[in-house]
Amino acid sequence: MPRFTIHDLADTIDARAASGGEASYTRKLLDKGAEHCAKKFGEEAVETVIAAVENDRAHLIAESADLLYHFLVLLKARGVKLEEVELALDKRTNMSGLEEKASRKGT
Repeated sequence: MPRFTIHDLADTIDARAASGGEASYTRKLLDKGAEHCAKKFGEEAVETVIAAVENDRAHLIAESADLLYHFLVLLKARGVKLEEVELALDKRTNMSGLEEKASRKGT
């Protein structure tokens, strides 16, 4: 069974970002600017939290998918690649979560 990954989603967003605006929701979001993309991401985050608090598994899964999509669109709008986020995560895995969090307090 083929497995769809977050990298597949990022590739799809890249392809749709390069397409015409009328046929692509992704292109329309990006055309409205990074601030709009950030607001959409925030809306999806709130909806994800609500689904989690309501203990609605199916709704949580659906909202999580929306959240990941809008997160990647926001990164695209700001010119940040998924690989850059992965590098930041990779650096953090070399220490405990508590150590990593403490190291960020000075920044």
